[in-house]
Amino acid sequence: MWGPLVPWTVAWAAWAAAAGRAVPEAAGASRACGRAPLCLNESSLQQGCCERERGAASFSAWGLSSESLLDPFPIDPIQENYVRNVRNCIFSVAYPTPFKSRVLLVAVSKEVLEDILDLDISVKEKVDFLQFVSGEKVTPGSVPLAHRYGGHQFGIWAGQLGDGRAHLIGVYTNRHGERWELQLKGSGKTPYSRNGDGRAVLRSSVREFLCSEAMHYLGIPTSRAASLVVSDDDVWRDQFYNGNIKKERGAIVLRLAKSWFRIGSLEILARSGELDLQRRLLDFVIQEHFPSIAVNDSNRYLEFYSTVVLQTANLIALWMSVGFAHGVCNTDNFSLLSITIDYGPFGFMDSYDPNFVPNTSDDERRYKIGNQANVGLFNLNKLLQALKPLLDPRQKQLASQILEEYGKHYYIRFTELFKTKLGLLGENEDDNYLIAFLLKLMEDTKADFTMTFRQLSESTEDQLKELHIPEEFWALQDLAKHKLFSEWVTRYLLRLNRNKGDSDTKRRRRMATVNPRYVLRNWIAESAIRKANLNDFSEVHLLQQVLQHPFQRQQAAEKAGYSQRPPAWAKDLKVSCSS
Repeated sequence: MWGPLVPWTVAWAAWAAAAGRAVPEAAGASRACGRAPLCLNESSLQQGCCERERGAASFSAWGLSSESLLDPFPIDPIQENYVRNVRNCIFSVAYPTPFKSRVLLVAVSKEVLEDILDLDISVKEKVDFLQFVSGEKVTPGSVPLAHRYGGHQFGIWAGQLGDGRAHLIGVYTNRHGERWELQLKGSGKTPYSRNGDGRAVLRSSVREFLCSEAMHYLGIPTSRAASLVVSDDDVWRDQFYNGNIKKERGAIVLRLAKSWFRIGSLEILARSGELDLQRRLLDFVIQEHFPSIAVNDSNRYLEFYSTVVLQTANLIALWMSVGFAHGVCNTDNFSLLSITIDYGPFGFMDSYDPNFVPNTSDDERRYKIGNQANVGLFNLNKLLQALKPLLDPRQKQLASQILEEYGKHYYIRFTELFKTKLGLLGENEDDNYLIAFLLKLMEDTKADFTMTFRQLSESTEDQLKELHIPEEFWALQDLAKHKLFSEWVTRYLLRLNRNKGDSDTKRRRRMATVNPRYVLRNWIAESAIRKANLNDFSEVHLLQQVLQHPFQRQQAAEKAGYSQRPPAWAKDLKVSCSS
C-alpha cells in the first residue's frame, strides 16, 4: 500500500505497471514552469517555455497533475476496478472507459478553454483533444481518480456513494494562479458505481453543460463545463422509473471546479470513525480553499464551519433570486466551497410557485423551491454532526450557535437580493413587506417569475403610475389581474421616490443588470435536447451564445421565443434523477 509519503510519480508508476498500463514519457517531467505541467522539456524552456503566458497553449504541450491530490492522502490499495465497499482513503485510482463507437464533439466553452485552461479555441479541432475529453486518452502527469464520499439522500443516510460515473482526471493551475480540478462525467464505472453503468446520457449532459455555464453568467457560484461529447454507444435508461426502458446515447461532460469535495466527503469519514483521515482532509481543504483561516489555528474547524454556513445561505438566496431549484439537495450534492454542483433534475420556475418541484422522482416534494433554505439548514446540521468528533465541548457549543444564525444570514441576503431586483436603494422598514406582497400577488396570479421582474425593470414609472401595461409585457399583464395590484404599485412607487439621488432611467438600467431576460427553462432545454437527439446541435450552440448574455435583449433569442410565454406543452415536462 502506498500512501502520502510515497512520491506521486513513483506511486503512479507502480500502480500503472501493476495494471498493465504504459507510463507516459512526460510523467514526472512536466514541472519546468514551477506552477503547472505545461512545459515538458528543456528545449521548450529555452524557446520561451510557457505559451500559456500568452493564454494559448498547444494541446500537445498541455498537461495535468494529480500530485496535489495524491500526496496528502492514502489511496485505495485495491487496483482492480470493481464495485466494493472502500475504507481508509479519499480516492480510488480508476481510469475512464472509452466509448466503443464514434465520438462527436458537440460543444465547447471558449471562455473555459481560453481563460481557465489556457488553451486556444482551435484545440477543439485536434484529435487528441477529442480523445482527452471523451476519456480515451490520459494526459501526462494525470492519475484518474474516483472520490469516495457518502451522504444523506432525501433525508436518510445512504452510506457509501462516491463518484459512480465520474473521473477526476487531474488538477490544472492556470496563468492566473487559479487551481482547477477537472472531472469527466459519464466516463464509465468506478468502485462507487453501485448498480449503475457509469454512463450519462445525452439529454442530461446537454442540461448540465448548458446550465453550469448559464449559472456562471448569472453570477451564481458554480462548477463550469468545458466540453460535451456524444457517442453512438447504447445506454439503457428507465427515465421515469416506470418500467419503460429506452435506448439512449452515451455522453460525457468535461467539467471543472476549484474543488469537488462536498459535505458527504466528511460525513463518510466521520461515520466510519476515520477521524485522522477526516482531520487531514479538513486541513487540506482549509489550506487550499480558505486562505483567511490559519491552518494551525486551534479554532480553524470552527471558522471553517462558520464560513460554510454563511456561504451556503448566500448560495441558496442566489438560487432563489433567479428562481432556480436544484432538485436533489442531498448532502452529497452540497459543495464545501458553496458552489452549485451536480446538475441533475434542476429547473427554473416559470410561474411563481413556492411548491415548484423540478424532480418528478421527489414524491414527498422535499426539494421544492420554497424548501431549499430549510434543506440547507438540514445539510449544515449534518455537516456539524460530522465535525463534532473533532471539536472540544466549547467549540461544539459555539458551532451550534453558528448554525442558529443561518436563518438570519439567509433572510438578510434574500432581502438584499430582492431589493436589488426591485431597484430599491437604502433601507426602509417596509421593504420586506413590499417584497412579500409582490410574491403573494405572483403566486395568486401564477405570474412568470423571471419575466415579472424583467418587465418591471423595463417599465417606466409613468406606465406603472397609470397602470398602463404594454401588451408585450405579458407577465405584468397577468400580475395586473390581481385586485390588489394597484395597491402594490402605489406602495412601490412611493418607495422608489425615497431612493436618494436616483432617477427612473438609472433605476431601470440598474434593474436590467440583475433581472435576466433569459434563463434555461426546462422547455428551452428540452427543445435543444430533442434536436440533439436527431444530431442537430444548432439550438445547443444558440443557447450557449444566448445564456452568456442573459441580461441583454438578443435578436436570435427573441426570434426563438425565449422571453415569450412558455408553450402549453411545457407544463407537461418531466425531469427525473435518471441520467
